[in-house]
Amino acid sequence: MNVTEAIQSRRSVRAFLDRPVDRVIVERVLKTAQRSPSGGNTQPWNAEIITGEPMQKLFASVAEVLPLGREAWSPEYDIYPKDLDGAYEQRRRGVGEDMYGALEIPKGNKAGRLMWFANNFRCFGAPVMMLIHTPKYMGPPQWSDIGMWLQTIMLLLREEGLDSCAQEAWAMYSKQVRAAVAIPDDHILFCAMGIGYRDRDAPVNNFEVARADIGEAINWHGFD
Repeated sequence: MNVTEAIQSRRSVRAFLDRPVDRVIVERVLKTAQRSPSGGNTQPWNAEIITGEPMQKLFASVAEVLPLGREAWSPEYDIYPKDLDGAYEQRRRGVGEDMYGALEIPKGNKAGRLMWFANNFRCFGAPVMMLIHTPKYMGPPQWSDIGMWLQTIMLLLREEGLDSCAQEAWAMYSKQVRAAVAIPDDHILFCAMGIGYRDRDAPVNNFEVARADIGEAINWHGFD
């Protein structure tokens, strides 16, 4: 698989097969991903990788507080800007509606959508989970570095025939995550990532995810 094929076949997978992932593969991916760029070679990424019983215990602890709704949330940063608007907000809402359309859960079915949303906190059935964190003093440039590292991991996983789903939603349950794994107190929990093999028959893995034309984001200067 070349880089273009990995990019084109990568998507946020929200239904995984009940198939274990060999640690050797994940370790190989992570060793290669250490070549990811970072400003000043700081390499500001850190992760806890869990599977099996530790992962199930984390899922159970979140399930206990899910009925509390927002009262149980403890995010350590704003996942989306409070004033997100225009095309950015339209894209965010649009992909959500496309996903629920593929799942045949209409807008008026709030209970159905909430039940589906809860799958976030089972990593959509992924057998391996990464919990990504970084020192609290790190700034936007270092968070950008972490994003490049995660993208590198996701593409290398595709090369191995694996899939992933990066989930900032896990930041909402930082208390439960910190109780499950030893994230340092002076670190901020950024996101999680589910890793596994995609269920190719699941509708949620097959709807088209729209992308803006580059003309919406790119301006050219000095070219003939």
